[in-house]
Formats: sequence, structure tokens, C-alpha cells
Amino acid sequence: MKQRGRHRRRRRGRALRAALTGAALALTGAATMISASQATVAGDPGALKPLAATDALRLTEHRVPAPWLDRLSAAMGGPVGADAVLGSADRTLRDAADCAAGEREALPVSPAATRAYCWDAEDTRGWRPGAVTTSSDAGAGGRWGSHRVVLSAWSRDDGTSGDGIARVSFVDADDPARPVYTSALLAVPVDGGRDYRALTSPVSGMVWYRDKLLVTAGTGDRNALYVYDVDRIQRAGADAGAVGRVPGGWAAYGHRYVLPAVASYRLADTPDAARPAAISLDRGTVPAGLVASEYVPAGADRPTRLWRYALGTDPAHAGLAATDSAGHVDAREAYETGATEVAGVLAHRPAGAARSDWYLDGPAGDRDGRGTLWRQDTEGARATECGADASRQCWSGPPGSLSYGAGTDEVWSQSGDMLFTLPLTSVDEALG
Repeated sequence: MKQRGRHRRRRRGRALRAALTGAALALTGAATMISASQATVAGDPGALKPLAATDALRLTEHRVPAPWLDRLSAAMGGPVGADAVLGSADRTLRDAADCAAGEREALPVSPAATRAYCWDAEDTRGWRPGAVTTSSDAGAGGRWGSHRVVLSAWSRDDGTSGDGIARVSFVDADDPARPVYTSALLAVPVDGGRDYRALTSPVSGMVWYRDKLLVTAGTGDRNALYVYDVDRIQRAGADAGAVGRVPGGWAAYGHRYVLPAVASYRLADTPDAARPAAISLDRGTVPAGLVASEYVPAGADRPTRLWRYALGTDPAHAGLAATDSAGHVDAREAYETGATEVAGVLAHRPAGAARSDWYLDGPAGDRDGRGTLWRQDTEGARATECGADASRQCWSGPPGSLSYGAGTDEVWSQSGDMLFTLPLTSVDEALG
């Protein structure tokens, strides 16, 4: 029986690789047919330029008072951990071989994904995909407890708040042939912990470090990041479309779980304050770093800033950014780049290198077309190319956030309805 199971998995793996290769070849062929007028790509962003003035990148930490969190937790019956959430996963991701051709068009042409999945269409209808992070970010061993986990953020306009709501899908990826998931609503405690509201922001960046989940926020009160504790997930028993306390219990827009924020980071109160739009974890520095990019639209008459915050090493401050005595978080490294509309950012220092390479993805010319993936350092930039015309429109479209796990050498990203992964080594090979 075990041998037959292995044969089935091998056949399924071969079918998946064939589907991905076929999709990549078809898309490469399409890339060679793009006319000169359609093949407008983002210009070379050039070398990274070190940025000396970093006051505009400063954040200030604000903790949610412990009594608020304790009051909310007690009222909701006590927290549950990520293991309980994963154990109740009741939806299945389909592998690329079973996804529609239109869904697979979002996958990169070069380098090609090695594994890819599409979501349960009924569950994601009306939701917009956002950032991705994995248990490789959470712990150096690549697992959370005994599980390999992928977290995927989603947002939608709920028709009531005006700014929308956000959730995170917890994917149990222990069996690559059949990942399963369930979702938790992201919330913010209010009224002294007697209630909570939805996080009213799309999540364009997300990092899971130790027991903390850091997400980008574009709310009007100048909060730049919100922090969640995966050990403080709460059950929301009331099956209602509302959010917060309702007659008979607690609601989370129909979800069974809710994550209340435990802290936030606020932007500097200056006109040039930089809001993190894309973030990722870099374990290649000591201490580990949170790297970030702001979003600058194409045509703006200014460069895009990239920077790095150090993450704390104090056990009492586990999973949070390193702060000074006033609660300030200052950038430890910062650059300017000519790239615009950056959707995902990674920093990785190759063995023996003095500085990190920075990887940025974003749209290439036509917003509805494929994206471009760049690797930059202080000496120059290079993009992945594909097709006979060496088009740079080879990455996923639309491009999304990037998450890298050094232990597995996997880069995860999400585009449209597709969640996919590929080795960073294959990215570097495609870059030459």
C-alpha cells in the first residue's frame, strides 16, 4: 500500500511539473510575440544609492495594554494556538495541474515555479490576495511546532466600514500534494479590551517572526505596522457577518477565529515619513532584520526608499523590532532605488559577500501585464529575461509580496489566485 501511495505521489508530481512547464512554455511563446509597442518595460532602476538621512524611516512602538488583552481573552474563553487553527483546516488548495489555464497565467515565466496552488474559489470570491509569509520566517528550522505553514493575507470591502477588512489564511503545508487551510480575521482591541474592530487595511506586507506576525497597515491614524501574537488567537463562536461583540458572543465576519493586535508601530510625524508597503525577513544579519520598501507610483518625481530595521534579541521583547529607551525603531541601513510600484522586497547576503543583494518585483509597463523581478546592489541592477526578444516581463502578474526561507532556499509569493514557490537559486540562475 505504501509503495502504491508513493507511485501515486510521483505520478502526481510529474503531472504538476508537466503542467507548470507547459504553462511556462506557453507564456514564453506569448512573450516572444509581444510587439515593440506592447513590450514597454520598466527602465533599469540602476544601482542602489546609500541613504544617510533616515529620520523619515523612524517608527515608534505602541503596546496594547496587557489588561486590555487579558480582559478580551477572558471574555472570549481564552486563547488557542496556531496548532488548533491548523487542526481545524477544512478547505483545500488545488495544485497547479488542477487549476484553470486562466489562473495559471499568473505564474512566472522565468524562472518557473516548482510548486503552485490555487485557492478555493468559493472561499476567496470578493477577497483580494495580499502578502505571504511562512514558518521558515517564524523559526530557523522552517516549522512551527511540527508543521510547515504558509500564511496568506486577504482583504475586502465589507460594505460597512468603508475601508475594508483583512484576514490571514493558515495553510497546513505538511503534505505538499494536499495543503489545507482555514482563516482568522485580523482585529484591533478597543474600549479597554471589551470589544474589537476589524483591521481596516489591505495587507501588502507580512512577516512571521518567532511568535509575532507583523503586517503593514495603511490606516488613517498613521500606524505603519500592526503586530499579532499567534499564541493569542481567539475563537469567534457567533456565525455572523458582524465584527466584534454581538448578542450571544463574538463575531469575526463569519470566520471561526480572530487575531487581536498586541502592538503597533507608528510613523514619524513628518511630511516625508516612509510607510512600509512591502516587508520581509532577512536572517542573514545579526540580529535578524526586517527589510522594507515604500510604494512610489510610476511617474513620481522621487526615488523609492528601501531600508532595514533590526529585530530585538531580548526575550521579553521576542518577535518585535529593536527599540531605544523611548520606544523608537530606527533604520540600520537604507537606500534609494529608481524602481517604482514595488510589490515585494527581499534582502539576501550571499556567502562571502560584504553586502546584501536586494530583490524587488513590480509591474513592467502595462499594469495588466506580467511583472519584472530585479536584483540590485550598490553596483547596478539586473532583471530576469525570457523569450527570444529578452523581454523582462517574465515574473508573476500581478506581482506580489516575497518571502524567503534560507533553510529551504524557497521563495514564496502570490499572484491572483495562485500561491507558488521556487528556489532562490533558480532566480539567481535566471538573472545570470
